[in-house]
Amino acid sequence: MNRRLTCLLLAASMVYLAPVSARAADVRREAAEILKATGVQGGLVVHLNCGDGELAAALGAHERLVVHGLAETPESVAKARAHVKSLGLYGKVSVAQFAGSDLPYIDNLVNLLICQKQGAIAIDEIMRVLVPNGVAYIERDGKWEKIVKPRPPEIDEWTHYMHDPSNNAVAHDTVVGPPRRLQWENGPKWTRSHEKMSGMHALVSAGGRIFYTIDEAPMASIQLPADWKLIARDAFNGSLLWKRSIPQWYPHLWPLKSGPAKLPRRLVAVGDRVYVTLGYEQPVTALDAGTGENLLTYEGTAGTEGLIVSDGVLFANIIEDLKTPVFKPKDPFVWNEAARARIIDKWTRGQARQSVAAFEAETGELLWRKRYPVAPLSLGADEKSVYFSDGQKIISLRRDNGGLRWQSESIASVTEYTSQNAPTLVIYEDVVLYSPTVSSIVALDAGDGEVLWRSKHPSAGHHSPGDVLVVNDLVWSGGTGATPFIGKNLLTGKVEASFKPPKMTWFHPRCHRSKATDLYVLASRTGIEFADVRKREVTVHHWTRGACVYGIMPCNGLIYTPPNPCACLHETKTRGFNALAPALDVPLSEVADEDRLQRGPAYADVRNSVSAGRSDGDWPTYRHDAERSGFVPSDVSPSLKQAWQTEIGGRLSSLVSAGARVFTVSIDTHTVHALDAASGVKLWSFTAGARVDSPPTVHENLVIFGSRDGWVYCLRARDGKLAWRFLAAAAERLLMSYGQLESVWPVNGSVLVQNDPSTGSGQAVVHFVAGRSLFLDGGLRFYRLDARTGRMLSVNVMDDKDPETGKDLQELQAGWVGLTMPVAMPDILSSDGERIYMRSQQFDLQGKRLRIAPDLDVHHQGRQGAHLFSPVGFLDDTWMHRTYWMLGVTVNYGWRVWFEGGRFAPAGRILAFDDTTVYGFGRKPEHYAQSPIMEYQLYAANRQPDEDGPDRVLKTEKDIASKARDRREENEGDKANWKLRKQYSAKELTAVGYRWRKEDPTFLAKSMVLTNKVLFVAGPPNLVNEEKVWDNPDDTALKEKLAAQSRSWSGQRGAVLRAVSASDGKPLAEYNLGAVPVFDGMICAGGRLYTALADGKIVCFEQK
Repeated sequence: MNRRLTCLLLAASMVYLAPVSARAADVRREAAEILKATGVQGGLVVHLNCGDGELAAALGAHERLVVHGLAETPESVAKARAHVKSLGLYGKVSVAQFAGSDLPYIDNLVNLLICQKQGAIAIDEIMRVLVPNGVAYIERDGKWEKIVKPRPPEIDEWTHYMHDPSNNAVAHDTVVGPPRRLQWENGPKWTRSHEKMSGMHALVSAGGRIFYTIDEAPMASIQLPADWKLIARDAFNGSLLWKRSIPQWYPHLWPLKSGPAKLPRRLVAVGDRVYVTLGYEQPVTALDAGTGENLLTYEGTAGTEGLIVSDGVLFANIIEDLKTPVFKPKDPFVWNEAARARIIDKWTRGQARQSVAAFEAETGELLWRKRYPVAPLSLGADEKSVYFSDGQKIISLRRDNGGLRWQSESIASVTEYTSQNAPTLVIYEDVVLYSPTVSSIVALDAGDGEVLWRSKHPSAGHHSPGDVLVVNDLVWSGGTGATPFIGKNLLTGKVEASFKPPKMTWFHPRCHRSKATDLYVLASRTGIEFADVRKREVTVHHWTRGACVYGIMPCNGLIYTPPNPCACLHETKTRGFNALAPALDVPLSEVADEDRLQRGPAYADVRNSVSAGRSDGDWPTYRHDAERSGFVPSDVSPSLKQAWQTEIGGRLSSLVSAGARVFTVSIDTHTVHALDAASGVKLWSFTAGARVDSPPTVHENLVIFGSRDGWVYCLRARDGKLAWRFLAAAAERLLMSYGQLESVWPVNGSVLVQNDPSTGSGQAVVHFVAGRSLFLDGGLRFYRLDARTGRMLSVNVMDDKDPETGKDLQELQAGWVGLTMPVAMPDILSSDGERIYMRSQQFDLQGKRLRIAPDLDVHHQGRQGAHLFSPVGFLDDTWMHRTYWMLGVTVNYGWRVWFEGGRFAPAGRILAFDDTTVYGFGRKPEHYAQSPIMEYQLYAANRQPDEDGPDRVLKTEKDIASKARDRREENEGDKANWKLRKQYSAKELTAVGYRWRKEDPTFLAKSMVLTNKVLFVAGPPNLVNEEKVWDNPDDTALKEKLAAQSRSWSGQRGAVLRAVSASDGKPLAEYNLGAVPVFDGMICAGGRLYTALADGKIVCFEQK
């Protein structure tokens, strides 16, 4: 078999000291010459036959480059890794072994491939992995040859919010298709709030890059100050190219579903330039697309509300003396806030000092400026004219001097547009299409402005502008719900096509308009619906969606789905910033099962060794045990002293401890570390092929873990030597994930190991899941391996089909009640010994799903199958406001019910539990609602919810709803008014039986450990009461505290370790930590407390 990534023996994985290269200056010069010769400014570089890694490291020293070196032998890998690590670059630069003919990358991933020895690799294979316009730099006979992969004509760019200056949001891209593969992913995992405006406003693409604006402030609270950025990434692998700060932008506390619809119009990219307003009141600036550096500023453009660039001319609609709107919270009912905001920043036809201006894009020279009111989003241009609406008429101006060509009759008598609304104007060939409202459309002759036809128009979107999409001379809308897709003749308005979607959409459409390609209307009814305009059929994709207000971007042969704050389908929907690709023309060949296992030098010793016993004081796996309890049955004194502190460096995982050793992972350097538990002395380290996202599992004398490279590793505990490794990925293909290479089918670091009675001998079995989603790249694979030998016992491949009927899982939704889908996302597995759990999904011990249809009984959480889980995964450390952990059976999703799991079961940001009691740090009961406020409590509660709890909570919700109706809040006051809920007691608001509660703690618990009598919690200080912030929005001292709180999340204010009595919550002791603990990063073993810190250190406390 031709292996694409051969075995890394122990010699290639251990850490070595690297000698200082005498060639360092020459290598840096060589790297600079290569980059100059190839013209590559950023992205992913692959160095074939990288030798000692010096050139790879020199290339990786450039801030815009990620480098992957491929070496032929284990010895070369070891030497190259050691060199890169000595420079502190490992992770950004990584090295793997390769000696095959199939490169281990997905299609269209690599920007620059440097090849000094081509070997058996065909040039077609090299071209396969290069991005369009990517470069192969090949040395032949001492001379370098540069080969550029041409950009295929079948793919398109997306230079403006609505594709191009014509505002026809249709990509001329025939490669974009129904998403089946992940091309790349990046962060943030969410936008910051659902109850406030979208944290992602604009996205465009040109020259193989994408550019977007996003709020990168801490996710933990929307009350914290915003941190707006303009970001550039490679379009095909997501590599970060540059960032620019936007110091002053729109108020981030602007309410939900209030737009602003106009903000996406402030960003354009054409060729090697980006045009943007770097502040809400700032003028238009042209930036270098490759570096982000300023090129010029266009004088007189302060107050630009929208801009387009057409044939070398920049057109802007400007409101002089534009001021940032001011919005202060007033009403805790979010819908009242939204209604108030929409009229604060509305466009009016009579608004003073509005104009249209034209500039030479290259030089910034003002060509002309004319005073007209310009309705938001209506400015458009073609090669003949500039067009816009003044709210009543359509106006056409000459491009060269701004002279009037024509103005239409009165089309609509719209004098104002509230902030979430805007008309839609599209220019297509010789027709101007105008939709002044979401339900009407008129077509005009572009030559003279005469009306061609008028019609009703299908509405689309939700609290967003309507759709006008011209595809192959037919005028379409994305529509809503089960309404048909309708295509009208461009010249007559006559309906020429109509077809209905399948009955698999529900709720309201997404809060953004639709987009299209020449082949599909990409609607937003539930997720992304591909309406094939040729075949007249629709495929649904509920498991992915775009950002609020902006939506999605189809171009470069991909669908770009920016992050969103949606609570619909937490366990199903992809999250983060994703680039999704269609299915491959030729399916990938999978590795045969018999070729997946590779044996290392410690294999024979491990296989034949006598099992070692486990100490009761060990913490051998993630969160101590298979149930992930966070509880160790030991007596630990609250009186502690620091025993040692060891610096590992980098971003650390949580910890495990067994056999007098402590284990952690430096995640971004792919390295597992073993330390002496008593002294903190480093014992050994092992480097995998990609990130290891969570700590290993120690079973007897074995250290077993998965990696994002798609392999599972087993090491000998005493020295870290490789016993075996198993390829869990379908094949060896790498993509870019959060700035580094990972397998298409990664594995979580923390695997589940437990004795399986079904094997007869009760042998230890390793359980884990490989993959990213049921709906991507062939789905998920649930494996069971023999722990000592790595032999595969079984694999269960789960994809988007019902295993019994073969039907699309999304078709099953029609038979379910509520906004639900099957669990589709992987996670660290847990088990109670009878069942295995992945989020809320239940498996038998052989890895077969016990049910696929969602469990909708969210009110009764104490029944069989109750377990600890997080709907968004154990490793999500963002504290996004619509997420939580819980000890229960199931959750529900959507606006009305996403919080109900937290009302009917013990829940919080982090939990620990023993046989009878759950301890948690989480929001107060009144904030399990659509609340932009986050106030917390530390508590202990009965593990089993109160028997009368569900009836009690439902009665309270009914009572609150009644009061809400009296306040004209319809029937949603119990869901969306935290102050109204605050009038009720905790007992009335939750089914949880509290034993004790400590409200408004002075810390934010990021880590928690439970012992027999003491609960240990650690985290940054809690500096501000958000309820007071709500009531006093102008208080300067509170604003300063919010800024300090934001800094504390990044570790600038230190952290505390507090010991409290498990019986009553009373404080017993408190200690200062030098840095914030990593999320869930504290354990207790052998009577000692160990904490992994965000500054890369591990600190150990022992009893005084």
